[in-house]
Amino acid sequence: MEPILQTVDLNKIYKVGKVETHALRGVTMTVNKGEFVAIMGQSGCGKSTLLHLLGGLLSPTSGKILIDNEDISKVSDAKRTDIRRRKIGFVFQRFNLFPTLTADGNLRLAERIHVGNGKGSAEKRHEILSLLKLENKMNNKPLELSGGEQQRVALARAVINSPAIILADEPTGNLDTENSEIVLDMFQELNERYGQTIIMITHNPEAARHCGRVINMLDGRIVD
Repeated sequence: MEPILQTVDLNKIYKVGKVETHALRGVTMTVNKGEFVAIMGQSGCGKSTLLHLLGGLLSPTSGKILIDNEDISKVSDAKRTDIRRRKIGFVFQRFNLFPTLTADGNLRLAERIHVGNGKGSAEKRHEILSLLKLENKMNNKPLELSGGEQQRVALARAVINSPAIILADEPTGNLDTENSEIVLDMFQELNERYGQTIIMITHNPEAARHCGRVINMLDGRIVD
């Protein structure tokens, strides 16, 4: 198996005045290309901090993060932003769609940010939206979509530029059971059909059962 993400002795300490909070304590892990991995743990265990570090949204206090053989742990903010733009797709609990743009418009914007010239592929956008059963919603704005449909648009936006890794932060947290199952099935299909690497943060065992592997965290450490 080919590693696509590795962390080595990753630590993150938050400081407020003289008070230090150890959010991560020596996290070492490997995710191989094409894996669908869940990271689980109770609130406050450090899983969201880990996700933000993996996505280049935070810098570690110490340790290494390698994504597709690029070390993002000690680069400049500008370089980290560039790696994030090229390598990572995000899906959040809050859908974070632009309300004035249609589903197709949200995907076009993601393409524009990625390639810089706005010349994306209409065929690929239609392919992704069709896969996620949104082909009849391409011209709908977020307020004209259900919560489950909005999350599927957010997922389409995350994969439109073929990122090395998708990072999903509690992607079903705002959905009911039926829509949660639909969205998780879509994640699984993207993983199986396209070999998309996915790392999902969740506290829900029902969500984790869709994944090929589960990493459990406790008090800033990987325990299983």
